[in-house]
Order: sequence, then structure tokens, then C-alpha cells
Amino acid sequence: MSVIRIASRYAKSLLDLSIEGNKLDTILEDVKSLQKAVANKDLANVLKSPIIKGDKKKQILNAIFNGKVDELTMKFMDLVVLKGRESYLKDVLDEFMNQYRQFKSISIVKVTSAEPLNEQNLTRIKEKLLASNITADNIEIETVVDPSILGGIIIQVGDKRYDASVAHKLQSLRKEFI
Repeated sequence: MSVIRIASRYAKSLLDLSIEGNKLDTILEDVKSLQKAVANKDLANVLKSPIIKGDKKKQILNAIFNGKVDELTMKFMDLVVLKGRESYLKDVLDEFMNQYRQFKSISIVKVTSAEPLNEQNLTRIKEKLLASNITADNIEIETVVDPSILGGIIIQVGDKRYDASVAHKLQSLRKEFI
């Protein structure tokens, strides 16, 4: 079975259980904490190691997270380890976030600019995107500063990209002259 299918199934199960138990916000915070934790190289290596047995991995996860995350999250991690899928935990957590955003109708918008944008500019961008019907009802804006674009902005929503950067316009002019 592919990693995508495994991650999708486990993430959907966690999402469904958290909705059913009215713990969606709590589990969301737990997942965010877990994402940060599994980004740690040492923990990631432990989870992926075929030498370390499942019982030991369970003990390690319990030592780190017991009392810090919801009981449902702990049971879910135990199940993942029991089924031998702990090496996919990062993928499962990422997929949970994707499914959560889809459930809550949240679009992620990546805004790249040459200099940091202030709150007023971000609010105007958000309003224009909501009015355009390109995004879902809610928007999470991820900002990136890239001085190589020289000026302007690049907005990416899913697979759609709006490039109003100075570097792009200069490149277009260069093509026209050639």
C-alpha cells in the first residue's frame, strides 16, 4: 500500500474520531505539537528504525507525550505503533492537517514578496481573494520574503499562481524584445 493511502486512511480515522468526540480543536493542537516533535531528527530516526521494537517506541512516545496530549491522541499513536505504521507518522499528521483544512473550508495561500508585508496589505490581499471565489471561505496566509523577485508579489493558491513580480515582468519584456 502506498504511503499516501496509508496516511490518508489513518488521518481520516483520527479526524472522524475527533469530530465524533467533539475534540476537533484539542486534537488539532495535539497534531500541531506532534508535527513539531516528529520534525526532530532524533525522534524521526527512532520512529523509522527497524531495530527498535514497537514496544520500546510506544514507551518512548508515552514518556514524551503522556499527559501533554489528549487521551484520544495517545491511543491513536499507540494504534499506529501497534500496526507498525510509526514510520509514516509524519505523513499521517500532514495529511490530517490537509483533511482538517478541507473539512473547515480553509485554503492556504502563499504570498511571496520582496519585503515583509504589513497587516494592512495582507488584509487587502485576503479580501480580494475572498471576493474572487478562487479560495474557500477561510484563508490561511503563509508569507515568504524573497528579495530576488525585486518587487511586487506572487500569490499561489493550490496549483494556481498569480505572478505580479518585477522579476517576472522584466523576464516577459526580455522575451518580447528577443
